[in-house]
Amino acid sequence: MSNGDAVNRIEIKLRDLSQLFETLDPLPFRARDLATHAEEYITDSAREMPRDRPFELVVYLPEGTGEQEASRDLRASIATFFRQRAAVTNRELRELFSTGRRTLLIGCLILGACLILAQAFAAFMPENGIVVFVEEGLVIVGWVALWRPLEIFLYEWWPIAKERKLFERLAVADIRLRFYDPEGHTGA
Repeated sequence: MSNGDAVNRIEIKLRDLSQLFETLDPLPFRARDLATHAEEYITDSAREMPRDRPFELVVYLPEGTGEQEASRDLRASIATFFRQRAAVTNRELRELFSTGRRTLLIGCLILGACLILAQAFAAFMPENGIVVFVEEGLVIVGWVALWRPLEIFLYEWWPIAKERKLFERLAVADIRLRFYDPEGHTGA
């Protein structure tokens, strides 16, 4: 990609269009999954590019591949695949927040119980090293119970949301099909 480009260009050179899709996938062409290596190449390339520019995916095929109908569906196939990946990632994010809410409720209940127990233990037992140890231990256990929900709500959701946004951007990428001479002749 040159500096003057207004898009993030990802280029893929194939021997035939089937390399781009899972060959064992029984679904029609438009609904097929991208091959794992193709998806990884596209997403890894996209992650390294600026986020403020749209994507352009250029697929190079040999001239005369005879896959004109399949090549017409290429844009829809890739868009469908990345829309589905964005939807799956969105479900993962919703599930993570649901887990976060449940663990926050449990953590708050445990913290409350531990604080009450610590106060009760301190009120009914004569103060000595063991009582202080138990009291402080209960307070620590209560706060540790909040560790997981805080981790979810403060840090864990960011990468998933970022991944969803990447898939959404790839779903609307401009797909271009270009042909090359498979014999490598330059015409000169």
